[in-house]
Amino acid sequence: MADSGVPGSDSGDRLELPCGESVDPHEIDLGMREYTCPCGDAHAVVTDVHPPSRFFPESLVAVLQETIDTDDEFEEFGTPHLLGVVLEEFPEEVVVYDASDDGAVGYTLLWMTDFDARRLHEIVVELVVELMEHAISHAENDDAVTEFESQMLEFDVAEFVDQYRRQREFESEHDQPL
Repeated sequence: MADSGVPGSDSGDRLELPCGESVDPHEIDLGMREYTCPCGDAHAVVTDVHPPSRFFPESLVAVLQETIDTDDEFEEFGTPHLLGVVLEEFPEEVVVYDASDDGAVGYTLLWMTDFDARRLHEIVVELVVELMEHAISHAENDDAVTEFESQMLEFDVAEFVDQYRRQREFESEHDQPL
């Protein structure tokens, strides 16, 4: 992880990407979802200011925020927690830049991955489904567990991601949450 520089200074900090290339965090703007790297690959870009609705409909985000208690500096479950789960599962494929001392970038945390934005989207959905499966497995209502497991057998992550991205119009930086 790169150390952030003194606010207002041009210290030349670079974030080393999983592919071995590096990027100046000041080149990353808030509307960016992918970085086209000199290595030839596209790397997913996520900042702490990106809402969790980047990955899920607002209705599911509300449920996650209601049901998941956080014990950190963030007020509620959000994008930093989602990317924390991804980082935990893929520590070699995700890098983090702490920009809390850098007022020139517009974000506090930046994550960049070795995979593109679409693959990251699939991974986030897969990991949240796993969390939901784990949570429901502790339910005392066997019918609820059976119903959830039945629904998950029919759930197609790739199709969900395709439909959600199509509805969100991710080709535009002006997409709206659903």
